[in-house]
Amino acid sequence: MLHRILARIVVPIVNLVACRLSSVKFEIIDFGGIRKMRKKLLLFAAILMAGAFAISTTPSAAAQGKGHGGGGGGASPGGPPDRGIGRSSDASMGRADTGRGNASDKSNGRSDTGLERARMASDNLNAADNDLRKHPGIATDLHMNANDLRAGYQAALASNPKLTFGNYVAATRLARNLGGRNPNITRAAILAGLANGDSLGRTLQNLGLSKNQSKAEIKRAESQMKESRRD
Repeated sequence: MLHRILARIVVPIVNLVACRLSSVKFEIIDFGGIRKMRKKLLLFAAILMAGAFAISTTPSAAAQGKGHGGGGGGASPGGPPDRGIGRSSDASMGRADTGRGNASDKSNGRSDTGLERARMASDNLNAADNDLRKHPGIATDLHMNANDLRAGYQAALASNPKLTFGNYVAATRLARNLGGRNPNITRAAILAGLANGDSLGRTLQNLGLSKNQSKAEIKRAESQMKESRRD
């Protein structure tokens, strides 16, 4: 922009000086001092014209050099780097965007499931706390303190958030009642059966008791649990 402005100013001035000099050359031919001045003015005019020409051409070449240099400096032939995602989507006809969306949806699904499990476990643990406050005999009748019973139930909820406090206490009682005669019937084994989706009766049968024995032992444990809640 600057070289264009200079050219518009300098070139008319040079032309004007040249015209003036050409018009007065016959008038000053008899004056020796003026003749020297005329030569100097012609030289000065020639220098101005050369300078104007240099100014008008040099910036254009520099601008062209910058244009070519800038295009090859950091960008790839296909365009700026930030178009990679867009180009991958275009090249795959949208399949790339669909894949990213599906991955996001699947991740959100896992997150939702985890939150639901945590909420369920929290609700069950709060219910257990209320039950222990109202009926402290639940723990003492098992020869345990409430904190230990609660801690064991909280640990069991980590693997089975659906486990109710009543079933956990029942599993504890059944293991105490039957463990001496049946070493394989432990609280952990009963809890594993419940986590697998089996009922207490089916779990006891899988651990070696008959159907009638299972019913009888569950009825016995339920009676003991009712007694512990009377205080």
